[in-house]
Amino acid sequence: MVLNSPIRNCSFVAIDFESAGVTSGRTDVPIQIGMAEWAPDTGLQASYVSYLRAQQGIAWSAQKVHGITLDDLQEAPDLLALWPVVREYLSDRVIVAHGKGTEKKFLRAFPGHGFGPWLDTLLLSRATWPQWQDHSLGVLCDALDLTPHVCKACPDRQWHDALFDATASLLLLEKILQLTQAWHVPLTHFLQPDQAAWHRYQASKR
Repeated sequence: MVLNSPIRNCSFVAIDFESAGVTSGRTDVPIQIGMAEWAPDTGLQASYVSYLRAQQGIAWSAQKVHGITLDDLQEAPDLLALWPVVREYLSDRVIVAHGKGTEKKFLRAFPGHGFGPWLDTLLLSRATWPQWQDHSLGVLCDALDLTPHVCKACPDRQWHDALFDATASLLLLEKILQLTQAWHVPLTHFLQPDQAAWHRYQASKR
C-alpha cells in the first residue's frame, strides 16, 4: 500500500465487531464480525457478516445494545476459523473503522497479520466537524442524512449490527470526501493521529 497514493486510487474495507461485553472475571470477546468493501469509483461492493462462537456468556449491558443472544451463536464459527475470509477482505486494502481500538484489539487473534493502514472515521469526523459535540456513528449518519442509505444497503439490519455499522463508516467516509472534494489528497493525510495534515487541508479550502 503506497501511503502517498491519492485517496481516489485506494480500495477500502470497513470492519466492525460486536462483543460479549465485560463480565466478572472474563475479558471481552467478539461475537459478531462485519466487513464491507468500498472504492471511490465503484462504491459499495462485497460484504460479509457472521456471528462468532463465544466460550462465555453475553453481558446484559452488551445484549441490551446489540440484541445478540447465545442462541444466535450456537452454530457460529470461532474467529480463528474465519482467518481465510478475514485475510481475503483485509489484505492490501485501507482498513476503515469508527473508533479503531476495538477492531485492532480483536484482530490480535491473528498474530503478525500485517493488516493496515487504518483510517479511523471517528478521528476524521472530529477533524472535519470540530464544532459538533457528538461524533458517534449513528448521530453523524442521522445529521448527514446517511442512515436511509445504510438501511438500503443493509436491509433487515440496524445499528449495532456489525455489517450495518461497518457499512455506515464507509458511507460516512464517502460523504466526507464528497463534501471536501479531497479525492486527490494523499492517503497519508487521512491517517495522522493528530489530524494536523487534515486541518491544513481543511483550512486551505475555506
